[in-house]
Amino acid sequence: MEHFNAFIDDLRSSHGKNLVSVVLYGSAAAGDYVPRRSDHNILVVLEKIGPDDLRLAHAASREWNRIGNPTPVYFTASEIQNAGDVFPIEFHQMKTARRVLYGPDLLAGVEISGSFLRLQTEFELRSKLIRLRRRYISVSTSPDALVSLMVESISSFAALFRAVLILNGIDPPATKHEIVALTSKHIGISNEPFEKIFDIRENKSSEAIDESSANRLFGEYITQIEGVIDAVDRLEK
Repeated sequence: MEHFNAFIDDLRSSHGKNLVSVVLYGSAAAGDYVPRRSDHNILVVLEKIGPDDLRLAHAASREWNRIGNPTPVYFTASEIQNAGDVFPIEFHQMKTARRVLYGPDLLAGVEISGSFLRLQTEFELRSKLIRLRRRYISVSTSPDALVSLMVESISSFAALFRAVLILNGIDPPATKHEIVALTSKHIGISNEPFEKIFDIRENKSSEAIDESSANRLFGEYITQIEGVIDAVDRLEK
């Protein structure tokens, strides 16, 4: 918590009265943080955001970035209230797993549209699957690179699976493991490849991964992802 306090002090010093709220969201807020794998995701809300305000953000973020954290996401207070239809997945994730570090909880009153949520969920799932296939072409002969690709991508798919559960009227659990397992069960796909990748991600697997087994796991992985996309597509129909 000490490094959060130091960062908030830097934000207050940089932005002064223009600073409205600071929110921690994602894995760290949900209790699903994995050291050296997960990020401390921060939402910074200002009253107004112009070039001068963003230049001021550089000084506040410099030390935060230096210790390995990503640059915060900046919104104005009015954008928080009006952008739920454009970013329904991101806003729902923030609403579900968040800890307000400074100021009021502006996310509490944000409304999420089900139709916009379904559209963005399918778009994001298909886009990430296409990128996954493209990246596979260059790493398919390297077990280490292929494993890294799966480990790096699973968090993004887990975040989207949270939206899939919401679309099916299911209250998502907090952790990525639980979200993926519940999605797999509800849709009727295999959770096994996801669990194998999670185990590798969290250094729980002692199984040696050679080129053949890495490619086999990747094939199982994208097959289940395709099953989720088909299920989301059927929701519209």
